[in-house]
Amino acid sequence: MSEQPSRCGYVAIVGRPNVGKSTLLNHILGQKICITSRKPQTTRHNMLGIKTEGPNQIVFVDTPGLHGDQEKAINRYMNRAAISSTRDVDVVVFVVERARWTEGDELVAQKLRGLKVPLIIAVNKVDQLEDKNALLPQLQELSARFPNAEIVPLSALRNANLDALEKVIVERLPEGVHFFEDDQITDRSSRFLAAEIVREKVMRQLGAEIPYAVTVEVEEFAQDGSVLHISAAILVERNGQKRILIGTKGERIKQIGQQARMDMERLFDSKVMLNLWVKVKSGWSDDERALRSLGYIDKQ
Repeated sequence: MSEQPSRCGYVAIVGRPNVGKSTLLNHILGQKICITSRKPQTTRHNMLGIKTEGPNQIVFVDTPGLHGDQEKAINRYMNRAAISSTRDVDVVVFVVERARWTEGDELVAQKLRGLKVPLIIAVNKVDQLEDKNALLPQLQELSARFPNAEIVPLSALRNANLDALEKVIVERLPEGVHFFEDDQITDRSSRFLAAEIVREKVMRQLGAEIPYAVTVEVEEFAQDGSVLHISAAILVERNGQKRILIGTKGERIKQIGQQARMDMERLFDSKVMLNLWVKVKSGWSDDERALRSLGYIDKQ
């Protein structure tokens, strides 16, 4: 019996903000590499998540949610990052929510018009439907909108039907050698992942009070024996935001640090000494040069 051919390709995961793209990728990989929160636009960068199983390697591209807000430089950067991800990939997975079609979904759909590669529509959060029959009208409507797309209902959070999604993706990948080592799960550095973990904890604690005026810069990342020493600056745009982030007697920044350290120890499989502080960098989110210096670089 002949061996299965080796398949490998890039798969962009796209959708409006807060639809569950990063959660989907984390659960497919079986490991958390993408930060998540209930706040829209938590994801700011394209990130590769690599899943290798037998002869197949899927290279997922997790993208920022496409949105209509072009007001600040960082919003324009995120939209460019999301749109550029659909170029030069082999498959696009468009994530939507069950029983809901919004203006945000329509914006993404318009960007996907004229797509030259296979399109898979992942209908997420179906576990939240009490009556599964309520899903049928949406599936029919999606089939009418995208007659050439494969539609897969699933729940990323509950790991429901993810194997069916992977099967459909693999069937559409080109034959070819693997691009990455079989045990590699992302293209991002450990420093980048550490910064993202800190930002996630800030977003989860303070998303309503400091929505998008926060970024994180890792200034030290060094292994000393069995201990990993990480020092990071949390950048905000105003002194008032700095006070909120530090909290009364430093309680909030301490809580953020404790939660981040626990995630880092799991991810890096090491004891972590984490040192956080807050700095004011006025207007960083609307300054192209500041964004470049903080790692917001278009890869086009």
